[in-house]
Order: sequence, then C-alpha cells, then structure tokens
Amino acid sequence: MIWTIPNTLTFGRLIAAILFPVAYLVLPHPVSDAVALILFATASLTDFLDGWLARRWAQTTAIGKLLDPIADKAMVAVALLAICGLYGAHWVILLPAGIILVREFAVSGLREFLAGKKVDLTSTLLAKWKTTVQMCAISVLLLSLYLNFAGYNTSCIICTGRPALGLLDLFGIALLWLGAGMTAITGWQYFGKGIETILAEEKR
Repeated sequence: MIWTIPNTLTFGRLIAAILFPVAYLVLPHPVSDAVALILFATASLTDFLDGWLARRWAQTTAIGKLLDPIADKAMVAVALLAICGLYGAHWVILLPAGIILVREFAVSGLREFLAGKKVDLTSTLLAKWKTTVQMCAISVLLLSLYLNFAGYNTSCIICTGRPALGLLDLFGIALLWLGAGMTAITGWQYFGKGIETILAEEKR
C-alpha cells in the first residue's frame, strides 16, 4: 500500500519543495517570505513525523525509504538557494550552504555507486542531528527575512555592500555553520566506509 499516512507526508514534502520557489516567483515580499517559512517549517515537522508514524504503525515501505531522503534534500536545497540569493550571496551563508549541498550530492552519489555492495551507509545519529540543526538554521533565517521585509528591522550590523545582519541573522548563521560542520563530519564518515569497501574489493 503506497498511500499510507507516512508516505503521504513524504509526498507532501516533495510538493512543498516545488511550491517553495514558486512562492517567491508569484508573491511579493513579505507574503512570499511568510509562505516560504510556513512551507519549510511544516515540511520539517513532517520529516520527523512520517518516520515516527511509519515505525509506530509498522507502515515502513520501500517507496517511503526511497523518497524520504530525496524529499529532505530537495527541501533543504531549494531553501538554501533562496536564502543565499536573498542575503545577496553573503559569504557567511554561501560557504556553509555550499558545504551542505556538496556533501548531500556527494553522499547520494556514493550510495548509488555502492548500491548492492555490503557496506552500511544507513543514517547515523549524528546525521539525524545535523538534519535537525540544518532545518532549525534555515527556519531562523527565513523568519529573520520575513521580519525584515515586513518592516520589523532586526538589523544591527551593517556590512559594506551587503545586506545588514542582525542578531536573529547571526543566530541562524551560527546554526548553519554548526550544521555544516556536522554535515562535513558525517560525509567524511560515509566516505571512509566507502573507500574501505573499494580498497578491499581492489585487493581481491
């Protein structure tokens, strides 16, 4: 049965990932920022809810296992790209966002390359926490963007030629850097396992 509640929530995240950039294309500020924040926050909640329900109700399916990480990566990727643009490609956001995106694509490629091989690349506890930190960081930054576009000026630090950064921005950026660090560590762990498997096969 494909259309279980957990799978429906996962499909909903994929739809939210598509609607996220559409909101910025068709709606003016700050309405677009509010819609984007609601979409991302709701999608983040379903990320935790669908897995919990699938385990609790014994509704874990192959399609759910396939689409869940895809939906997560799609939502995070479109949100990070939007944030980078709205913050004027500021390096303090662009760099950790780049680390996160490169790692996600690299690990996805690694999993595809090692498909069918006996190597455990299931999500670790640290990987789950890095997803939580990433989603919190993005939510905080989206909230800050909404407040600024709505006229609630939260800026306190003026950057020459760049958008001003406020306390809420700095908190979100700090979380983003923390998430990027955790992302790099988990990526290194996964690639370590993958390299071990490849070297072991070459010795045979």
